[in-house]
Amino acid sequence: MKPALLEVMRMNRICRMVLATCLGSFILVIFYFQSMLHPVMRRNPFGVDICCRKGSRSPLQELYNPIQLELSNTAVLHQMRRDQVTDTCRAHSALSRKRRVLTPNDLKHLVVDEDHELIYCYVPKVACTNWKRLMMVLTGRGKYSDPMAIPASEAHVAANLKTLNQYSIPEINHRLKSYLKFLFVREPFERLVSAYRNKFTQKYNTSFHKRYGTKIIRRQRRNATQEALRRGHDVRFEEFVAYLIDPHTQREEPFNEHWQTVHSLCHPCHIRYDLVGKYETLEEDSNYVLQLAGVGGALKFPTYAKSTRTTDEMTTEFFQNISSEHQTQLYEVYKLDFLMFNYSVPSYLKLEW
Repeated sequence: MKPALLEVMRMNRICRMVLATCLGSFILVIFYFQSMLHPVMRRNPFGVDICCRKGSRSPLQELYNPIQLELSNTAVLHQMRRDQVTDTCRAHSALSRKRRVLTPNDLKHLVVDEDHELIYCYVPKVACTNWKRLMMVLTGRGKYSDPMAIPASEAHVAANLKTLNQYSIPEINHRLKSYLKFLFVREPFERLVSAYRNKFTQKYNTSFHKRYGTKIIRRQRRNATQEALRRGHDVRFEEFVAYLIDPHTQREEPFNEHWQTVHSLCHPCHIRYDLVGKYETLEEDSNYVLQLAGVGGALKFPTYAKSTRTTDEMTTEFFQNISSEHQTQLYEVYKLDFLMFNYSVPSYLKLEW
């Protein structure tokens, strides 16, 4: 081999080594996310060589190439929901794609089930306790059998479930490509009122009263009593709304996960979710996921009547004392969630367009 050619090959090897070192030093994390701006794929976008569970079809295969007619009919509905997300991300790309790269911290809400090839992005106040219980049953390998036998407090212990940010970058990319990814959403203002009622009107939530209630009262209430400033136990909904739309709040720190927007928690404009379940059709959508995972015969979504659940009528009452100016500003904060998940503007709002 000629000396000149040998030298060129040697320099190429050196350049590759330098490049690898630089990338490892300066780039914290790079993921490949299927662009939401690409045309929607109507069939299985992952090809026939997708890694499957031994002896069965993967959830992705069941979703995109369903054998059973009822699965096929339901798949049409979920395709429409995916299209809605895609169209919203495209139409509002400046807002929805402020960053093109996600860090591991952005993936802490994505729970991974290795055995059934599922990734679930949990959204607080959208049945996430019961879905975490289900994920503990699915990933527990026989340790748990009845989801409702798992205490709610145990379901929220981080160590009981593995999240996507705990994997290496190649492992993250593989799972994002090969596993069925799903989330559940809820009418944004109904979810917001549910969060307020749970965190600020329940006496046992003293940690939220101290952490957020004292701050809200200090900023939003004139002539607050020393007790209110010290305990933060009696935040009014109007004060909570004023806190959320306050530019100082949004500059200071991210919203708490219980009232953070869904698109900021789960990043659906960066991560293409295969299923978007809705709180309004919770049982049907949940059992569809379980059916796709091949466990529908043995496991069902736990349902029970909860008399304290926040309803649309209740939400309407909470917004009666919110000024039209504040309603408009609050809608702008949650606008992408309304559009992305196809929720119409509530009739009780008096928006200033």
